[in-house]
Parts: sequence; C-alpha cells; structure tokens
Amino acid sequence: MKKLHKIFTFNKSKGFTLLEMLIVLGIIATLIAIASISYSTAQKKSRDSRRKSDLKIVQNALEQYYSVCGYSYPVIGGGIVPTIGCLSSGAVLLPTAAVDPRTITPYLVPTSTASQYQICATLESESPSDYCLTNQQ
Repeated sequence: MKKLHKIFTFNKSKGFTLLEMLIVLGIIATLIAIASISYSTAQKKSRDSRRKSDLKIVQNALEQYYSVCGYSYPVIGGGIVPTIGCLSSGAVLLPTAAVDPRTITPYLVPTSTASQYQICATLESESPSDYCLTNQQ
C-alpha cells in the first residue's frame, strides 16, 4: 500500500513555472498597452476641446470689440491672436493671448480685416484637422 501511495502523490513544488510567469507577464503587458493608448486618446481629445473653447473665447472677444469699438474688427498683424482691447472705451476684452495647450504657441489668424476675420487651430484627434471660426457679422 505504501508503494501505491507514493506513486499517486505528487511533489508539491513551491513557485511558478517559466510558462506561467510568461503568460502573466504577457497579460500585464497587454493591459498596459491598452491603457496607455486609451489615456493618449483621452489627452488628445481634451486638448482639442480646449482649443475649440479657446477659439470660441477669442471669437466672442472679437464680436464684443466689433460692437463696442465702432463696428469694425481689429486688424490683427503678424498672424497671431494678440490681447484685444478697445482704446476708445478702455475695455480690455481679451486680456491675454490665447495659446495652443500642447505647443504653447498663439493661435493663427490667416485673414483679418476691419470687416472680417478667421481664426484657426489644428486638432489632433479629429478629421478634418483644421478647425476655424469666422466673423458672425
């Protein structure tokens, strides 16, 4: 009976086999890869939302300038959005220049005259990637 008992008992080794360790490491690596891709996408969408919000704030400031400062838009030189204020009324409508959240560079103004403007930002996660707002008057 003792011999039979020895045959059917297994050695209970302590620890994990190499195959078990590789499987666990593979699963962990896959989960980390999925999480980092998801996090990266969320960051891009967040920055795009910030860009759209910034452009809307600039658009509102330009429209206020139009109504307060003699029914004309400021002519923006240099292609970037500056601080916006009206000298005749002393009102500062946009106290600081709006900048891109990733590159920390000001937004571009491809066209700007006393009667029209266009402000643009490049989005990261949407297509088409150019997002532009124009005058409302």
